[in-house]
Amino acid sequence: MANQTTWAFDPAHSELTFKVKHLMITNVKGAFKNFDVLFEAADDSFKNASATATIQVASISTNNEDRDNHLKSADFFDAEKFSTIQFESTSIERFDAENGQLKGNLTIKGVTKEVSFDLEFGGISKDPWGNEKAGFSINGKMNREDFGLTWNATLETGGVLVSNDVKIAAEIQLVKKSA
Repeated sequence: MANQTTWAFDPAHSELTFKVKHLMITNVKGAFKNFDVLFEAADDSFKNASATATIQVASISTNNEDRDNHLKSADFFDAEKFSTIQFESTSIERFDAENGQLKGNLTIKGVTKEVSFDLEFGGISKDPWGNEKAGFSINGKMNREDFGLTWNATLETGGVLVSNDVKIAAEIQLVKKSA
């Protein structure tokens, strides 16, 4: 097997966000402020690459302290008992030069499920300091109930307070590590 190149996470140029429908009429946005991503690839095409991510649950931010504390509680993520969310890729498929699919196992609250995300490869470039960088946009959707995030409230109109569908979006910039 060819030598693997490590591409480390650049936190200053990356973000991990989510959106969830609230009251069935608007989306509430949030982000995880503290996470780490690592790619291993045989070459710059990122074919046969692997990716892992570790997300610190306590870093969740929706710009509302009360809501953030509720999300960290046992009603949702139970951050005290399950401090991290883990992702480990099972495949990265490239459809063309820019588009592909990232599949892997996502673990939230001790529950592991296979998930799939759309992957857009932004390319590779050198920054002004000579560091080789790669960029990816990742988008997808998951059902929070699949991971035991089941808290909700029924509305008098018949809907629910929080949608089960969670839209995920990430902008990930990586820096190539020297051998």
